[in-house]
Amino acid sequence: MEREFDVIIIGSGPGGEGAAMQLAKGGKRVVVIERYHLIGGGCTHWGTIPSKALRAAIYQLTEALRNPLLQRAGVHANVSVAELRRSAQSVISQQVALRRKFYERNRVEILHGEARFIDPQRVEVNGEIIRGSHVIVATGSRPYRPREVDFGHPRIFDSDTILNLEQPVSSLTIYGAGVVGCEYASMFRNLDWKINLVNNRGRLLDFLDDEISDALSYHMRERGVVIRHNEEFERIEATDSGVVLFLKSGKEIRSDILLWAAGRTGNTDRLALESVGLAADSRGYLKVDERGRTEVSGIYAVGDVVGFPSLASAAYTQGRSAARDILGLGESIGHSDQIPSGIYTSPEISSIGKTERQLTEEKVPYEVGIAHFKSIARAQLTEQTSGVLKLLFHRKTLEILGVHCFGANATEIIHIGQAIMAQPKPGNTLRYFTDSTFNYPTMAEAYRVAALNGFNRLF
Repeated sequence: MEREFDVIIIGSGPGGEGAAMQLAKGGKRVVVIERYHLIGGGCTHWGTIPSKALRAAIYQLTEALRNPLLQRAGVHANVSVAELRRSAQSVISQQVALRRKFYERNRVEILHGEARFIDPQRVEVNGEIIRGSHVIVATGSRPYRPREVDFGHPRIFDSDTILNLEQPVSSLTIYGAGVVGCEYASMFRNLDWKINLVNNRGRLLDFLDDEISDALSYHMRERGVVIRHNEEFERIEATDSGVVLFLKSGKEIRSDILLWAAGRTGNTDRLALESVGLAADSRGYLKVDERGRTEVSGIYAVGDVVGFPSLASAAYTQGRSAARDILGLGESIGHSDQIPSGIYTSPEISSIGKTERQLTEEKVPYEVGIAHFKSIARAQLTEQTSGVLKLLFHRKTLEILGVHCFGANATEIIHIGQAIMAQPKPGNTLRYFTDSTFNYPTMAEAYRVAALNGFNRLF
């Protein structure tokens, strides 16, 4: 006997949740299938929430130990990652409970088990057949694990397993300098570990504006992180006492442990995609259009399982966009150029819109407005003066073309620029920031400073 729903959603992370809530409010009968015994997906249990909770715990510890009173009293702390990690458990539990209430309130049924396709409208889970007019795949991704790396060794980790680190550590090698690698390099350097960050490209996070990328590199090196660019992995030797990373350049990098942070893989290998005529690419990702539609009618994919931009915030919006398409609500929402990036290094990085490199290639006549945090009163008061806010705008129309921020609370600050960029013309111009009154002292004031700086370049 088959059970019938309007829509089947596979995965309860941000993408699945966003789709489920939108569909339920649109009157659809929805079922969400989650293979883990708790809802929330990798975002809640292995990725965003646990890592950011660990980051917050490290920040709170290091800030406390920098207090002059504690330093004069000779207070020291030797806290393990496992002890710091425990602070995340209460946050995770709160998130799970909150999300379960969302599903209950909207009468969305949750089934726990492994889902696999039978045909485009039928899915099997726990031996039961579920039918739906539409299916949304929101299964997320996991760290890429090449066969030649022994992830079973107690000194070799990926971004999921590093959170379960138990042994004492004083040095760490990170292979892969993408967002995950840079975030963990910043995080663990704050614990005074010796960090080797190995990058197979020529610069850190080369999708960022060049000036922001350069600022991150400078700040990391100033903090003592050793960055090695244009390096390729050859092999790893791990023993009971440490790990040696051998690079094709001939270098040998020794450390207590190694974190492999080179890429991710879409969770599609256990879905029986061949049953519906779908094929993932070499990294397990599914190809979709701007509304999340795959090549098979009625089947959608959202979130990390489709690859870039691989952000929890983007996944939620993609889920809503796919749901809106199913509901016939017209144009999709959350286009990639409207989604800010949020990178939780120390300090944070956030961007939206075009970079200088892109505008130059597109031959757009632009100008730059800059506010250095060291000149902002609020940053001086909080002693968080490392950073910059950068506005890119059209020289003639003054339209805001890009906003880039490096510094404390950058992931919050960016949303002011995002809101103005989303305004219909002619509201999206530099004049909003020059003509508005900002509370003082605040970090928001950096927008006025940057805008005036930009205006001065025009004359």
